[in-house]
Amino acid sequence: MVAIHEAKQSDIKRLLELSLMWEKEESCYGYRANTEDDFQDCYILAAYDDELIAYIFGKEEIQEKQTSVIDKNMHYFEIEELYVHPSYRSRGIGKQLMESLEKELKKKGLEMMMLSTATKNWKAIMHFYIDEIGMNFWSARLYKRL
Repeated sequence: MVAIHEAKQSDIKRLLELSLMWEKEESCYGYRANTEDDFQDCYILAAYDDELIAYIFGKEEIQEKQTSVIDKNMHYFEIEELYVHPSYRSRGIGKQLMESLEKELKKKGLEMMMLSTATKNWKAIMHFYIDEIGMNFWSARLYKRL
C-alpha cells in the first residue's frame, strides 16, 4: 500500500536519486537532475511503498501583476515537479499525490495551483492533468528548430 506524507530531511538522498533517474529517462526537454538546493524552501509530498517511490514539490507564490487567469496579489502554489518511479506508474500514485497536495493547499487557504510542463509525451500529460486531475488549459509554448 502506498502512503503519502510530507518528505523528511532524511528523504533528500532518495529524492535526488529519483530526480537523476528522471533525467536519464530523457522524457522532458531540458530536464536536469536536482541538487539539494533545489529542495530548499519547497513543500514536498512523497509517496512510499517500502521506499520513497514518487514525489511532488513546489512553492507558494503571490502573483505580482494581473494576468488572464491569476488576479494580482493572488496566493497560489506553483508545482515544480511531479515524478513517479517507472515501476510504479499507471497505478494512480501521481493522482494521489496531486489530490493530497490539493487538500493541503485548500487547508492553507491557497486559491490556485498551477504548473508548466516540458514533457515529450504531451498527449498523455494533458490527459492526466486535464481529464484525471481536473486542471484547466491556459497556454502553450511551441517551437520548431530551423
